[in-house]
Amino acid sequence: MGVTGSGGASGDAKWCVVVHGGAGDVPESRRVGHAEGCALAARAAAEVLSKGGGALDAAQAAVVVLEDDPRFNAGTGACLTDEGTLELDAALMDGRELQSGAVCALPPFRNPIAVARAVLDDARHVLLAGEGAARFAEKKGFTRAAPESMITEAVRERFAKGANVPEGYAGNTVGVAVRDARGGLAAATSTGGTFFKRVGRVGDTPLIGAGTYADDTAGAASATGIGEAIIRVCMTKTVIEWLRQGMGAEEAARASALLLEERGRGRGGIVLCDRRGRFGWARTTVTMSWAAMTDAMSAPLMGH
Repeated sequence: MGVTGSGGASGDAKWCVVVHGGAGDVPESRRVGHAEGCALAARAAAEVLSKGGGALDAAQAAVVVLEDDPRFNAGTGACLTDEGTLELDAALMDGRELQSGAVCALPPFRNPIAVARAVLDDARHVLLAGEGAARFAEKKGFTRAAPESMITEAVRERFAKGANVPEGYAGNTVGVAVRDARGGLAAATSTGGTFFKRVGRVGDTPLIGAGTYADDTAGAASATGIGEAIIRVCMTKTVIEWLRQGMGAEEAARASALLLEERGRGRGGIVLCDRRGRFGWARTTVTMSWAAMTDAMSAPLMGH
């Protein structure tokens, strides 16, 4: 269906944030709400950045808003495995020293991105999985959530209808790319994966260089779409290298979405910020809700 995308802040920005609410085919009646949800997340990050906060804290703040929003496929409202259970993936990366933290196949915890941040701060490992990740979270003071408190009625209805219902029915992966006023870059992504995935399936979101990547010397990016395809082309690392070589933010976003479709054999989208504070986004799907802000804006740009 071709690539749709755009960019912004052609000049240098002091700080920049761009958020996505997932690539897919969200029903038309829900598209404005998805864009508004992304705008709320962008505002949360902007509040951190406008007060001099760092990119990593801003990225986490944005994703927490989206995880708490049942319209999206992350945290509360996340989709179910083929056994009707929640297995959550999340990652974030600090571009200063390429420090990152991620969790995958995590049982219900209210904000998986906060657990991923604890992995990053702990600094011993990058990625923890399943019950091991859950035990780590509990040792760090997080409390397991009752599954029924995170599985929404809309998700239960979607599960009951079976695997042939279009994927857009239950919301999408969320993510953010951020540049702070000191030039620091960060990216964060969170998801429930795909509906009816096999228990234990891990997609691109928690894999550094696939769904999430940041490097202060080039840019930050978060991907969304068919996880297996994103993994095949190492989508976020690839787009960051194109930024490093001098490609513009919008051009790089579009090129990576096209690469995903042509070589990865899957559709999806991406948001990114470059080291100068310019942002870009692109998708090859029908929809991808997004929102962006820079220090020069009084309100987010947004779309779907």
